[in-house]
Amino acid sequence: MHIYLPIAEMSANVLLFLGMGAAVGFLSGMFGVGGGFLMTPLLIFSGIPSAVAVGTGAAQIVASSVSGAIAQYRRNNVDIKMGAVLLVGGVVGSVIGVKMVRILRMAGQFDLFVALAYVTFLGVIGVLMLIESINAIQAARSGQPRMARRSGQHNWIHKLPLKMRFHRSKLYISAIPPMMIGAFVGFLGAIMGAGGGFIMIPAMIYLLRVPTNVVVGTSLFQIVFVAAVTTVMQSTENFSVDIVLALLLIVSGVIGAQYGARAGARLKGEQLRLLLAALVLLVAGRIGWDLVMTPPELFSITTTLGGPT
Repeated sequence: MHIYLPIAEMSANVLLFLGMGAAVGFLSGMFGVGGGFLMTPLLIFSGIPSAVAVGTGAAQIVASSVSGAIAQYRRNNVDIKMGAVLLVGGVVGSVIGVKMVRILRMAGQFDLFVALAYVTFLGVIGVLMLIESINAIQAARSGQPRMARRSGQHNWIHKLPLKMRFHRSKLYISAIPPMMIGAFVGFLGAIMGAGGGFIMIPAMIYLLRVPTNVVVGTSLFQIVFVAAVTTVMQSTENFSVDIVLALLLIVSGVIGAQYGARAGARLKGEQLRLLLAALVLLVAGRIGWDLVMTPPELFSITTTLGGPT
């Protein structure tokens, strides 16, 4: 069964995109990510124009993140105060990112920039997470105690001003690093059509030292609002949100996220990070392959998506 997508200007298989939304929603609930780092590349691989994939992917992220965030909140895995600080920076970053999308589309360099951004960030973060999670699993199996930060030990984050106490995360740190992380993730999310969980989660775990179970829920909480702002701005500024496609992805994504949250509750923190790292590297490798492989048609004539004249 096919349906016409008005903004993407193409016919699409309904079952294909329903299945795609359910699969990404499942992973969203399991890993605490919005799923955009998977959804946007999958949409592009399916023939959706990059700009439409980015804008519509943000809309799907809102729904899947809401579903996952509710499930995590019921398990008391959301630090509302930490999420609010991340949100402030995230909104600022997303506004700047949407403006950048418009500039890149007008210059005709948006597709290349998105592909390079995905390969770079997913590759680096995936490798780092993979190494750390493997070391953690090996240490646990051998019975060796993991190196923990002693109570009197401080890093550069603890020397910054504007300190706040985050009770759920059991932290007393400056609000500046979470706000900067939120801004960076919001900027990349607007450009890449991703909620930013693949960056947010490692940053919160390794820089802020937030417990893994709290990271998952707090990440989803922040992603909900930042993705909503991004969706509205992509729709009004760049006219790149396909409502029909978004509805297909949202309906299936909400259902999948609930099952994913249940599956994630059965896995340990290092196991979740290992699986997420493998997924991140898989997506990075697929996009990188598309950049270097010879296309089936060396020359083609198409219209270039630009901003409104």
